[in-house]
Amino acid sequence: MVFASFRRFLSMRHQSSKVQALYDHCINIFSPSGTPPPSSQALQKLSSILDTVQPADVGLIEETADDDRGHGFFGVNQLNRVARWAQPITYMDIHECDCFTMCMFCFPTSSVIPLHDHPEMTVFSKVLYGSLHVKAYDWVEPPCIVESKGPKYAQVRLAKLAVDKVLNAPCETSVLYPKHGGNLHCFTAVTPCAVLDILSPPYKEYEGRKCTYYHDYPYSTFSAGDGPICDGEEEGYAWLAEIETPSDLYMRQGVYAGPPIRL
Repeated sequence: MVFASFRRFLSMRHQSSKVQALYDHCINIFSPSGTPPPSSQALQKLSSILDTVQPADVGLIEETADDDRGHGFFGVNQLNRVARWAQPITYMDIHECDCFTMCMFCFPTSSVIPLHDHPEMTVFSKVLYGSLHVKAYDWVEPPCIVESKGPKYAQVRLAKLAVDKVLNAPCETSVLYPKHGGNLHCFTAVTPCAVLDILSPPYKEYEGRKCTYYHDYPYSTFSAGDGPICDGEEEGYAWLAEIETPSDLYMRQGVYAGPPIRL
């Protein structure tokens, strides 16, 4: 009995060390304004710590496809659409302060976090289990904007595709930066999956870091005149239009069950 208790104690210490190491490193390298930015060595160390994190380290149990009742985005028909959208994405807040946010998302199969931005933010994303499709863009600079008289959007802005792939756990941590790496991204769960995110500085609307959602259109949808795109490169670009927060973004608040952080 004593031996079993001691093993549980050692296990919790191991779990706590990883979450605590993330917190300790983040609190040392990030500032509320994001300036000065952390060094490349500090960011690489954070990625290295995240690379070692397993689901059990943050209190998660890996879900299987049999347990999943997700959105059914692939191959869904209108007759079963409502029933299959019964399972929401679960959001869990681990820690939030003026310098950074540490949180997790648990996705049922085919659930989607629509295309959105991270203004002036650096974001680390670690897929803890499952498979996740990531599609991400960066703005083309200088800005290439087309005004539209259509009823759905006032203007669209040109963006370049930065990432379009499936991440299968275990895999390395993905990082996006304020100006490159795919600052505008969309997540689609290929299987039940979970993602641990660290965002710095955190979203704060009154400081100009508001989350904005977008719809992407193929490059051929709009004419850019003498735009910056050469023939044959069109598939690597898209026009993005701001949209309201999608009404079908189905998300619920979960409770973090991992080891606590010592502040």
